[in-house]
Amino acid sequence: MIGLGKWACNVNTMFFSGEAKINVFDNNGEYGFELDVPGVTVPDIDVKKIEEDDDTINAVVQTSLLPGKDIELSITFDGDEFDGFVKIPFLGKVKFKDGHRI
Repeated sequence: MIGLGKWACNVNTMFFSGEAKINVFDNNGEYGFELDVPGVTVPDIDVKKIEEDDDTINAVVQTSLLPGKDIELSITFDGDEFDGFVKIPFLGKVKFKDGHRI
């Protein structure tokens, strides 16, 4: 498993601009994700598909906020830094900026 730990990055959308935190953890041999966005109630995340490609995690997840809609996520780790994006239906592609381990 790659990218385990607590991470932070800056995001900028029409609904939120600031630092978001991501916890990537081992959930009994499967990847688990917790997202903390200040001032935003983050719904449960249901991981539908996840693939590792060298230092990159590519995932498809769903939430109760967008039932039946796939959310695509790609994160590439480089030591204590990362970059990537999340592609959310109706919102588009949101890039993670200045990703770092906390």
